[in-house]
Amino acid sequence: MTMKTKPSCWIIKHIGLIPNSGTVLDLACGNGRHTRIFLEHGCSVTAIDQDISGVSDLNDRAKLTVHALDLENRSQWPFAGDRFSAIIVTNYLYRPLFPTIIEALAPGGILLYETFASGNESLGRPRNPKHLLVEGELLSAVMKHLHVVAYQHGKVNSPRPAVIQRICAVRLRETDITPAFPLDE
Repeated sequence: MTMKTKPSCWIIKHIGLIPNSGTVLDLACGNGRHTRIFLEHGCSVTAIDQDISGVSDLNDRAKLTVHALDLENRSQWPFAGDRFSAIIVTNYLYRPLFPTIIEALAPGGILLYETFASGNESLGRPRNPKHLLVEGELLSAVMKHLHVVAYQHGKVNSPRPAVIQRICAVRLRETDITPAFPLDE
């Protein structure tokens, strides 16, 4: 199987932030468009989706682990204690996973998240508000725990007209955290 959809320009724009030796979690990987790009980049990739048939042609890849998981009906996160250099999420939204995703990032790890937002209902699917981010929702979900590198919310025309929200954020290393104001002794 070959890539049916081009990789997201947002993911491509920020791929250089992720080391070639990094470990990447491609959450809701679909047909593997981003799994394939990160494998080519030299990363070890864990790809998860409810239906993994879209990545079945990649079974022979040494740096790939594939899991068929229904993330919305699973009582326990299967990667407890694992930390990833990057977590990629596109065109998928299940709000209860936000804290788990953030916790699964290694110090210095990059979150690249892009999905549909309110306003998309007038342009196509998804239309259900349950599957659409409200304005600023990704920012609110990550700001307390991650440093935001880039954020966008608005209409795009490619690959089709849609309203999206996307964020690139990094989990700070402990040594990177400094008080806003120097503490006097």
